[in-house]
Amino acid sequence: MVKILVTGKNSFVGKNFIKQSKYDQIDEISLIENKPEEINFSDYDVVLHLVAIVHQSKQIEEKEYFRVNRDLCLRTAQEAKKAGVKQFVFLSTVKVYGSYNPEIGTWNESSICEPDDSYGKSKFAAEKELEKLVDKDFTVSIVRTPLVYGEDVKANMLSLINLVEKFPILPLGNSNNRRSFTSVQNLVAFIDRIIEKRLSGVFIAKDNRDLSTTELVTYISKFLKKKLFLLSIPRFIIYFGKRIYPKIFDRLYGSLEFENKETLERLDFSPPLSIDEGLRKMIKAYQKNK
Repeated sequence: MVKILVTGKNSFVGKNFIKQSKYDQIDEISLIENKPEEINFSDYDVVLHLVAIVHQSKQIEEKEYFRVNRDLCLRTAQEAKKAGVKQFVFLSTVKVYGSYNPEIGTWNESSICEPDDSYGKSKFAAEKELEKLVDKDFTVSIVRTPLVYGEDVKANMLSLINLVEKFPILPLGNSNNRRSFTSVQNLVAFIDRIIEKRLSGVFIAKDNRDLSTTELVTYISKFLKKKLFLLSIPRFIIYFGKRIYPKIFDRLYGSLEFENKETLERLDFSPPLSIDEGLRKMIKAYQKNK
């Protein structure tokens, strides 16, 4: 029987993992209230590490990202290994790759990482340190994800849902971008499979299909049962918009696409939930929670 400790109490992914994982011997702990050196890891086979400063903010100094995302992670892994834990699963991010360049092509597990913000840099630094701990008795599984959505989702996806719900007309009719997403149900299934296989290395967890922003808001409006009229705006406005408001326009019109063929082959796995079903479940939970 596999016993799992989740670090990151009441986190979005953690709550969903405890609720949906096929494993039922799962505890969670806060690393705000507990120092890694004071935790009894000896009762556990696997540690799923979710603690992180996630979103980039100018109000947070870079050293704070590294203190939490790299140093606290490494201390946790070291203490877990010392106590006899067999596997350390680290939830990383596709931000380790850096800024997306369509000319380079789709990123995969082996693509060069050139992170360009404090979040991505600190996560990639943690990955490099964790890899040094791997041996025959200690497995480190690094899981990189694009935007994760699902029940109780926050941040960018929640903002987009609110946008579709409040405004019947949006200028998103001709976004020809491609973006990868991960439903939290599929992420839990990926993590379950990684634990079952007990494999070290880098994995990319994503849904089976990528979407344009036009397709995404169309799905959201459909499941919200809201009529939505999408305007197509001239390409030159998008071009200049990306230069004036790069973050906003990149999220709406830019591409961020990944390929995880190696992950699926190594795990002998296919995500159980289609992206339209994942979005439907998210909207259903959103309406229920309102």
